[in-house]
Amino acid sequence: MFFIFLFFFLNTAFGQTGGKFSVTGKVTDTQNNGALSYASVRLFKASDSTFVTGAITNETGVFSIEVNAGAYYALAEFIGYNARKTSGVNVTSQNSTLNIGTIKLSPSAKTLDEVVVQGEKSTMELTLDKKIFNVGKDLANAGGTGVDILTNIPSVAVDVDGNVSLRGSSNVRILIDGKPSGLVSLKGGSGLQSLQGSMIERVEIITNPSARYEAEGMGGIINIVLKKERKEGFNGSFDIITGHPTNFGAAANVNYRRKNLNFFVNYTVSYRNTPGKNSLYQELYRNDSTFITQKNMVSHLKGQNNSARAGIDYYLNDKNVLTGSYTYRLSKGKRFSNIDYRDYLSNLNNLLSTTNRTQDETETEPNSEYALTYKRTFKRKGQELTADVRYLDNWEDSDQYYRQKTLKPDGSPSDIPSTLQRAVNYETEKQFLAQVDYVHPFGKEGKFEAGGRSSTRNMTNDYTVTQQNDDGSFSPIPGLTNDFLYEERINAAYGIVGNKTKKLSYQVGLRAEWTGVTTTLKQTNDVNKRTYANLFPSVHVSYELPRQHALQLSFSRRVRRPQYNDLSPFMTYSDNRNYFSGNPDLNPEFTNAFEIGHIKYIEKGSISSSIYYRHTNGKIISIRRVEDNGDSYTKPENLGTENSYGAEFTGSYALYQWWKLDGSLNFFRAITNGAGADAEFKSDTYSWFARTTSRFSLWKNTDLQLRANYEAPQQTPQGKRKALATLDLAASRDVFKNNGTLVLSVTDVFNSRKYRSILEGSNYYATTSSQGRLRQINLTLNYRLHQAKKKKELNAGEY
Repeated sequence: MFFIFLFFFLNTAFGQTGGKFSVTGKVTDTQNNGALSYASVRLFKASDSTFVTGAITNETGVFSIEVNAGAYYALAEFIGYNARKTSGVNVTSQNSTLNIGTIKLSPSAKTLDEVVVQGEKSTMELTLDKKIFNVGKDLANAGGTGVDILTNIPSVAVDVDGNVSLRGSSNVRILIDGKPSGLVSLKGGSGLQSLQGSMIERVEIITNPSARYEAEGMGGIINIVLKKERKEGFNGSFDIITGHPTNFGAAANVNYRRKNLNFFVNYTVSYRNTPGKNSLYQELYRNDSTFITQKNMVSHLKGQNNSARAGIDYYLNDKNVLTGSYTYRLSKGKRFSNIDYRDYLSNLNNLLSTTNRTQDETETEPNSEYALTYKRTFKRKGQELTADVRYLDNWEDSDQYYRQKTLKPDGSPSDIPSTLQRAVNYETEKQFLAQVDYVHPFGKEGKFEAGGRSSTRNMTNDYTVTQQNDDGSFSPIPGLTNDFLYEERINAAYGIVGNKTKKLSYQVGLRAEWTGVTTTLKQTNDVNKRTYANLFPSVHVSYELPRQHALQLSFSRRVRRPQYNDLSPFMTYSDNRNYFSGNPDLNPEFTNAFEIGHIKYIEKGSISSSIYYRHTNGKIISIRRVEDNGDSYTKPENLGTENSYGAEFTGSYALYQWWKLDGSLNFFRAITNGAGADAEFKSDTYSWFARTTSRFSLWKNTDLQLRANYEAPQQTPQGKRKALATLDLAASRDVFKNNGTLVLSVTDVFNSRKYRSILEGSNYYATTSSQGRLRQINLTLNYRLHQAKKKKELNAGEY
C-alpha cells in the first residue's frame, strides 16, 4: 500500500491535467547521421520563452514530448555538440501528433564563447529500463580505478575482495562496451582494479534485461562503456595522477577524424602501492573445550598496470560503418603479506603459541582483445544490422613463497619446525565470440528484433603447492596440486516484438540458449560434463502518464551458470588456516524477476521508483565450514530457494543553480532456504542501502562534492554482515584558461570502509574485519586538447 500511495502522491504532486498532444522527432549527428542517445530536447513558449517541459531521446535518438496546444520552439542539446533551436512548433487539435523531423547537431571542436550556453550530461540519467551514470562528472572518481567507480554507483556494492553485487544480489553480469571482457573473466569484478577510471565514459545499470541480452546475471547487468571520440579533426584529453598511499598514473584519450576515417587511441599507465588489512577472532568448540584463535594480517600490493586500446572507424558510406580495435593490458604485481596467529585455550589469558606467516607473491597478467564490428543502417528509419566478432587471449602467472615459524608463549622457538612453501599458479583463457543483431520496424511504432550469438571459451589452471624438505628439495603437498581444465560452449538465439498503441508500449521477447560446460581435473581424471537447454522469456510493458510520468512493468527469467572461479578447486594458500576455493560440483541457479517502475521528469530533475521481486532456485552462496583442528574451508554451494523483495528510489534534483543532489535508497527483504546443502543454512533479513551525492559550484571555476554511503546490517545464512558507512570528499578547479581541470579527492575520509561480519556454525563462532583499501588521497590534472568543457545549465533538459 505504501508504494501505491507513493505513486498516486507523485502524480498528484506534479499534476495530471495537461499533455493531450504529442511532439515527436529525432536527434542525430550532422557528420555521420548517427542517432544521439540521451540528448535533451526542451520546449519553450514562443511568446515569452517560458520553459514548458522536456524529454531525453531514447537509444535510437527518438523523443516524444506531451504538451497542451500552443506555439513553441524546441531546443536540442547534447554534450560536445552545439545546441540547436527549432522554431515553428505549433501544436493544434488538427495535429495532435506533431513530428518535427530530424534535428541535426554539429560537434563543438573549439572552446565556446562565454555567451554560448551548452547543456551537460548530469552525473545520473534515468530511463525506464536502465540507469546511466556519467562517471566523469563524479569528482570523487578522479584518479580511481574501475573498482572505485563501481563502488560509487547507487545500488552497486563491492566487497573487500572485489566481488560486485547489485541490489544485494552477488550474481551480476559485468560487460565492457556491451560485450564480455578478459578483465572480468579470470578474476571476476576484482579484475577491474587494473582498469584506469579515466578510460570509462559511463556505467549503465540494467536491472531487468530483455531477451536481447545474454541470460547470464540474475541480479542484472552492469555495462561499462569506455571513452571513444568521433569529433572532426584532432582532439583528446590527458590525465596526470598522483596520490597517497602511492598512486601515480597518466592517461591519454585521443582521436583524429577526417572525412570517412576516425582513429581513436586510449592509453593508461599506473603504479600503486595499496595497503590492506584484515582480522579474525574464532572460537572452536571441541571435546568440551574452547580453542581461541586471533589472526591479524597486513598486506601491501605494489602493482604496475599498462593498458592500450586503439581502433579505426571506417565509414564506407553514410549507411555502413566498419570498426576494428585492439586492446592490450599488462598488469604486474608484487604482494607482501604478514599474518600473525595467536592461539589460546579457554580464554585470552591462556596463550598456547604464536605463529607468523609471510607471503611474497609475484604476479604477471597480460590480456589481449581483438574486435571487429560492422553496422549497417537502411533507408527505413530504425532498420539496422549489426555484426560483431571478437577474440580474447588472457593468461596469468603467479609465483608465491610462504615462510612460517611458531613460537612458545615466552617467545622462544617451539618444537614445530619452520617451513618454506611455494605455490605456482598458471591460468589461461581463450574466448571467441560472434554475434549478429537485426532490427526491423513495421507499421508506425512496431519493431521486430532478432539475433544470434555463439561463444566458446577454454580456460586452464595448472597449480602446484610444494614444501621444502630438510635437504632443500621441494615436495608437493597432497591435495594441493592438479591441472584444471574448463571448456564452455554457449549458443543463443532471440526474437523480440514491440509496438506502441497510443500511450501503451509493449515488448515481448524469447531467448533460447544451449550451454555445454566440461570441467576436468587431469591428475585425478575427474571429469564433470553438463549440458543445459533453456528458454528465457521477457516482457516489458510501459504506459505514458500525463505530464512526463511513465510506468513500466517487466518480467525476465535469468540464470547464473557457475563460472570458472566458481568451479576451480584451486585453494588460496596465503592463509593456511582459512582456505577459499571453487566447487566443481556446483549447479546453475535460475531466477524469475518481476519489477514495476515509475519515472517522473520535473523541471529541475527526475525521480524514479521501482518495486521488485526475485524468486531463485538453487541459490549459490559461499559456505564456511570449520574442521576439528580449527582450519576453515569456504566454497560456493547450492542451497534451496531465495525470495527477495525490494523497493528502490533514485533521484536527481538541482535545488539551486549552484547546488545539485543525486541520491538513491534501496530497501529489501531476502528469505533464503538452505535445503539442498544444509537446512540450517537459512536466513530472513531486512536491510537497506542509501547513497547521496551533493555537488556545489562555489565560484566560477570551482566545484565541491560530498558523497555519503550507508549499508545497513544484513543477516546471512551463517550469521550477520555488519553496517558500513563512508564519506568521500572532492573539489575541482578549472585551470589553463578552462582547458584543464585540477581535482583533489579524498576517498573514505574517516577510513571506515571496513567489511565486518559474524559467522556461526555448529562448532564455531567467528568475527571478521577486512579493509582492502585504506583512505586514499588523489590529485588529478585533466587537460583537454581541442575539447571544450561544457558550461553548466541545470534545467530539465539535462536529466
